[in-house]
Amino acid sequence: MDDTVTYTDVAEGIRRAQATYAQALDGGRIDELAAAFTEDGVVDIEGMDAIEGRAAIRATYEGWKPTSPQRHLVSNLHVTRWNEREATATADVVLVQLRDGAWAITFVARYTDVVRNEDGVWRFARRATRFASAGADR
Repeated sequence: MDDTVTYTDVAEGIRRAQATYAQALDGGRIDELAAAFTEDGVVDIEGMDAIEGRAAIRATYEGWKPTSPQRHLVSNLHVTRWNEREATATADVVLVQLRDGAWAITFVARYTDVVRNEDGVWRFARRATRFASAGADR
């Protein structure tokens, strides 16, 4: 049996992690969101101190549960380095929120992720979020 992990396997694993994160966050399912990170995972959001460890991630995001409908729209996955155990990737994200009966863009950002394969499940070891500003190419 060949246990080689292909680029397609890695990319699909990262997409699953991204979808789990986005849908759990948007749905307020914080335990599910925290499980998308390794036990020593780090969240690094521009302008904030890093959040280190799954327990701290869970506690922090518990305070960020959405109070109105929202959607994190993740696209443009670009896997930049990978092997069977770890990968790095970038993706773009747009957060839209329902305000006064209409969907409005709240922010545009880029994720830079380090993901690890833990027994066939790709989880975030580090997720950095950098916000795009008008005229910026980042």
